[in-house]
Amino acid sequence: MERSIIQEINEKSMNGFQWSVVLLCFIVSMIDGFDVLVMAFTASAVTDDWSLSGVELGYLLSAAPIGMALGSLFLAPWADRRGRRPLIIGCLTIVGTAMTGSAYVASPIELGGLRFSTGVGIGGIMASSYVIAGEFASKRWRGLAIGLQSAAFSTGAAVGGLIAVRLIPDAGWRAVFLCGGLMTLAALPVMLIWLPESIDFLASRKSAISLHRINRILPKLGLLKLEKLPDSGRKESVAPAYLRDLFGHDMKAATLSIWGAFFLAFLGFYFVFSWTPRLLATAGLPGPQAIASGVLLNVGGILGAASVGLLAARFPLDKVLTICMLINATLMAIFSHLLAHLALAFVVIFLIGFFSNGCIAGLFALTPSLYQSTQRVTGLGWAIGFGRIGAILAPTLTGALISANWRPSHLFLLFGVFFVFAATLIALMNTREVIATSRQDR
Repeated sequence: MERSIIQEINEKSMNGFQWSVVLLCFIVSMIDGFDVLVMAFTASAVTDDWSLSGVELGYLLSAAPIGMALGSLFLAPWADRRGRRPLIIGCLTIVGTAMTGSAYVASPIELGGLRFSTGVGIGGIMASSYVIAGEFASKRWRGLAIGLQSAAFSTGAAVGGLIAVRLIPDAGWRAVFLCGGLMTLAALPVMLIWLPESIDFLASRKSAISLHRINRILPKLGLLKLEKLPDSGRKESVAPAYLRDLFGHDMKAATLSIWGAFFLAFLGFYFVFSWTPRLLATAGLPGPQAIASGVLLNVGGILGAASVGLLAARFPLDKVLTICMLINATLMAIFSHLLAHLALAFVVIFLIGFFSNGCIAGLFALTPSLYQSTQRVTGLGWAIGFGRIGAILAPTLTGALISANWRPSHLFLLFGVFFVFAATLIALMNTREVIATSRQDR
């Protein structure tokens, strides 16, 4: 009987090479976190420099998320057709070039166009880097490997904030974009030299070149080389069928459920991380303490993403994710009533950051397991795309509700309900049976 490479990777202990691949993806995700949120860090300086109106600044802040949504929907699926590695490298080139160019723009329109391009590139990168980290991890540590990517994104955002604070007073806002662009371009040779192609993807190609490339990777994994590729008995799909395949083989309910869960979770996540400091300041909390709440959210988010990955090594990921979403909804419901007790409120803020980002990390970890290797980045990319629609909608919806005189307590309650709906979708999609079917197909 021909041995299954994927099964051997699932069952063996993780070695240094596998963790190095996870680390490379971690670096990519850190860079993404910096590049996505750089506009938030420089918004005040850009506004002062160009005397922007609130509407104009809103367009600049929305440009990258819109690009990310489109990149996830339409660029990321090419990783299932041409490979994870070339898409990551190509998208890094787009992002690095756009970030560097942003340091030399002459108008808000030019900056907005480059921010959109940056978002498109990051949208293509995110699904690919999360998937390749999971594909090189064993079954036990796959949740952690993917969860670390979410932690890396938050870490990159936090590092970006620190760099912006240091650079803007002396060198101006353009220096922050230049720093991000150069860091992104510097990662290119690192990825070209050390980032391998996914074995799952290569095994699906059924060619002599793929066999040769797999046999160059297997010894690094501590596995024996193959004489030929195992026959999966599955015919190759033509490119236009990839999106359609997400709804085949009884996958329609799971696909629609995961899309809905991404949309709702991102809607709640971006409300929490974008609006909490401002709402606290509006509620009367002093400025420094309101800013501190944002720091606590990000620190909690970093730890939450890693912790969900560790929990997934011991418990079913769908159950971990459902519980995290319900806990987060509960915390959001009680948080706004704690402003009179500042110390306790800050503890709850930390926990909301922990569970909010833990929910996002769990969704990223769960989604690839639903699909075959030839559908995996397409599946995650489209799920992220629907999540980005929620991310774009969150600021608009919140602003409209504030204009309608909604209080912070009502806003946190509403967005907490979205996490309850997302938890319901995950609980009802019968994840474990879907995953078992997917693995049998592979």
